[in-house]
This record gives sequence, C-alpha cells and structure tokens, in this order.
Amino acid sequence: MRKWIYQAHLILGLLASIPVLAWSLSGLLYVLPSSSEGSSKVEKIDTSKVKISPSEAIQKANELAGRTLPITALTLLMKDGVPHYQAIGGLGADSIFINAETGTAEFSKPPSLRTRFAREAHFYFFAGSWQKPLLITFSTLACLLALSGIYLNIVYWFNFVKSRIGSRTSN
Repeated sequence: MRKWIYQAHLILGLLASIPVLAWSLSGLLYVLPSSSEGSSKVEKIDTSKVKISPSEAIQKANELAGRTLPITALTLLMKDGVPHYQAIGGLGADSIFINAETGTAEFSKPPSLRTRFAREAHFYFFAGSWQKPLLITFSTLACLLALSGIYLNIVYWFNFVKSRIGSRTSN
C-alpha cells in the first residue's frame, strides 16, 4: 500500500505543480515594470494638492454613473503627478477616477492588450467559466498531495525510529 501511495504522491505532485508554475510565471510577468499599466512607478501622494474629500469623490462618481454605486473601495493615488481617487464597485471590471484637485470624474480607460493578458493569466488562468471547477479540482489535488506527503513522512520517521531502536537492542 505504501508503494501505491508513494506513486500517487509523485503523480499528484506533478499535477498540482502545473497551476503553481503557471501562477508563478504569470505573477512574474504581471509585476515586471512596463508589462502592465501602473506596475512601473508608485508615487508619494502630495496631500497639499488634495482639495476634494472622499465623500465628495463618491458623489462625483455617482453623478458620472447616473446612479448610486455600491462602491467597495475608494483609493487615493497619484496618477501622472496628480492625486486621484479611484472608486471601485458596481461597474463590473471598470472603475472611476476622480481628480482630487478639480473633482473631474472619468471612467477608467480599458487596459491594454498586454495588461489584459497579464491579468487573465495570473488571476483567471484563461479559464473563463471553467475557473471555479478548475480551482476546486486543483485544490483537491493539492489537499491529497499534502495528505499523502504527511502519511509518507510519518511512515518514514516511524520506520527510521523503529530501525534505530532495533539496532540499539541488538548491540
């Protein structure tokens, strides 16, 4: 039985390593400077330029959308040397940028092909509607891999200790 578990552990290791490798490589691609928008430079926020309050920014976002948005995040960031709020929520993948100096609101521009590729590769594995079943499958494989590894480790150490005790008693 131990031989069968050892072989299953090896096969599970190979299968479970595929998504981990893909995730690691796409994450590397995603964080490389100039591989996607916003990844190359983080600027310190110049608070002296911020004239619009967060509640005013949310109001501007709602006005642009023409309805009250279920905003889940409001982030203050520097964009091309100008402070902007980024309102996220209620727009699908889009967000709204509100200039923190003037209060001008605009929808985010669609990401470039490069950025879309990096995001799809890293966060969704190009899986589309298969994303959830694949996640469940690979999570199950990873759990089985861990359990078989724990079993093999316990058996190894049990046999190791048993052989040590046996060699001491025969001396």
